[in-house]
Amino acid sequence: MAEPIPALPQSYAPGLDSVFSDQLGFYSIDSNVPGLSKVILEKLNMKDYGDYRKAMEGKTRGATFHSHKEMFDKMEDTFKFCAACKKLPAHLPDPKALKRCIKCLNLYYCCKECQKSDWPLHKKFCKKLRLVAIDRLVEWLISTGDLPFPTQTWTRPAAEINSWEDWLAMQGDLAPRMEPILSGKNMTELWKSVSRARPEDNDLRESMWRVCTEFLSRPLTIGLGIKLFNLDPYSRPLTIHVVGAAHSETLGARVTDMDELSNMFPGHQGLEVVMVGPEVVEGKAIRPPLKQFGPRAKSYISGYRGLYHQFWEDVVEKGEAAKPDLVVGFHPGFHATQSLGEGWLPTLLLLRDYEVPSMFTMFNESEYELSLQILLELEMHIKATGVNPFRAQKPEQVQACPNKPPVYCNWHYICFQGLLEREELEEAEGGEGEAEQA
Repeated sequence: MAEPIPALPQSYAPGLDSVFSDQLGFYSIDSNVPGLSKVILEKLNMKDYGDYRKAMEGKTRGATFHSHKEMFDKMEDTFKFCAACKKLPAHLPDPKALKRCIKCLNLYYCCKECQKSDWPLHKKFCKKLRLVAIDRLVEWLISTGDLPFPTQTWTRPAAEINSWEDWLAMQGDLAPRMEPILSGKNMTELWKSVSRARPEDNDLRESMWRVCTEFLSRPLTIGLGIKLFNLDPYSRPLTIHVVGAAHSETLGARVTDMDELSNMFPGHQGLEVVMVGPEVVEGKAIRPPLKQFGPRAKSYISGYRGLYHQFWEDVVEKGEAAKPDLVVGFHPGFHATQSLGEGWLPTLLLLRDYEVPSMFTMFNESEYELSLQILLELEMHIKATGVNPFRAQKPEQVQACPNKPPVYCNWHYICFQGLLEREELEEAEGGEGEAEQA
């Protein structure tokens, strides 16, 4: 990049400019494909990471494109590097030498030798990466308002809906809701603007379904947390804080984004979801948190840009926002680096010491195991863990290292509340000692 991101110090007091997860993403990208982060920024018409942050914070105008074709072409350019040798087009004698895998239309190779050497690994993921390539284009229909398709009020109690299969059986035939999108002008414009043939209609229906599950996974995961902690939205209003909220949850957020919670608990007393995090992006849905709850049977979204423990001290403790009945973190990433860990530590200790019912989700099993280890080291009382029955069905490619098992939004979850009782902690430690002696 024009101005390299400075190395993070080993220890410091975390501030708003030191805990951005997208900054970690740029490091990760360049560690796998040197120079790729610069390509991404150039395609967004930005010179460095500082420009990116300013755009995300609304201080400057974001990327602008003259046409949909230009937008999709530049997006595809950010995936153009040799999957085998990691070379970018600018590092090749002929920048046009990169050719796509004809099966997945996702990965690129600079020569036949690289493609041949990579095939034993790529063949394990080729079919799945084909879905990824379709989904990242169909996902554009969320920004146009075509997706998610309309959903209906639940006709069965939330306690009886324990999987996507249950949800689909209750929702009934989705075809009448999908067909207008499939034949609509935006779907037509999408495939007219990209440099590949339009997939079969059935492939597009399945892609729309996968993209919608990622969107719906957030409210359904919150609903799962409400059930796991035995909270009753029919007896009183509930306040849910989404801690560590980033631009992935707030960029372009709509006031209707959590309406599936109202479908899930029809006639509830009121549900407020407060997005809190240093990467919260201003928008229509990011309003001040409520002091007193609003209309019955409505889901209300609000937001606060800042670290969660600061929000608690500056807003919650002063009575300007309700204390949470549940805190949810979607892929908090506190396991990833020391800097993020230090940014998260005050929040984790706050949640523990105030005994706030909390639920965090993870992308994959590795993240789940590392996160669980950290929470146990903090002596958190773990209430429940497992594979989320409402994880997204849309596979996510690790952009700079695609030949890896894909990850899925909200794949695993960990529920915790308060401090582990000393007796339980001693029993756990005693059990470990006996096992070691054996």
